[in-house]
Amino acid sequence: MPADYLEQARQQSEEDAQAALKDFKETAACNGVNFESRMVQMAGGGAADPFIAQCRLSDLIVMGQYDPQRRDAIGEVLIEAALFDSGVPVMIVPYAGKSKFSAEHVMIAWDGSATAVHAIRLSLSLLQLADKISVVMVDRCQKQDGEPGAEVATYLSRHGFKVNVEMIASPDTSVSDALRNFVSDNGVDMVVMGGYGHSRMREFVLGGATYGMLKSMTVPMVMAH
Repeated sequence: MPADYLEQARQQSEEDAQAALKDFKETAACNGVNFESRMVQMAGGGAADPFIAQCRLSDLIVMGQYDPQRRDAIGEVLIEAALFDSGVPVMIVPYAGKSKFSAEHVMIAWDGSATAVHAIRLSLSLLQLADKISVVMVDRCQKQDGEPGAEVATYLSRHGFKVNVEMIASPDTSVSDALRNFVSDNGVDMVVMGGYGHSRMREFVLGGATYGMLKSMTVPMVMAH
């Protein structure tokens, strides 16, 4: 790319970052929140290493959803890098939907996987904000031993949480569609789920349900890998 184009893009990115920092400082100050702000210069080619280095010693990463209509490639890269390489739970806030945060009704997307367990374990403090917790499983016509969802309900009960276990019908389209329908039909305020993906030539590739939820989410999602 021409050098002048790259420099113009860099200047625009820095202006956007400064504007975001200004908004953050004002919001934090208005709410009496202690804060520290840093601006990270991305490495050449959009490598996320400098960003991830800042994230690793955090309890929670809060990021905005990338807008698929804008084809925000950098936003997508940063979310994937935070999810798969930071070791920290990531809360992703939708670009459309409710403007005020609430965690009164939390949905846990449960498939029995290690990533789902990890997401729950890292979200225990956030679950304390909930008045209602729904453990939701999508019936994919797979044979399961025992009562589906009973073990995770027992695990959560040991931490003082009372949960409802819901099995929803196998979708005609996708698992993410079934989960999003449950969110909209049941007034869910926040979703907790494991982030699935795999690495191909050192490039992260999101799994189907993870990508589907991120693409069309309407409430904040807490994800971990």
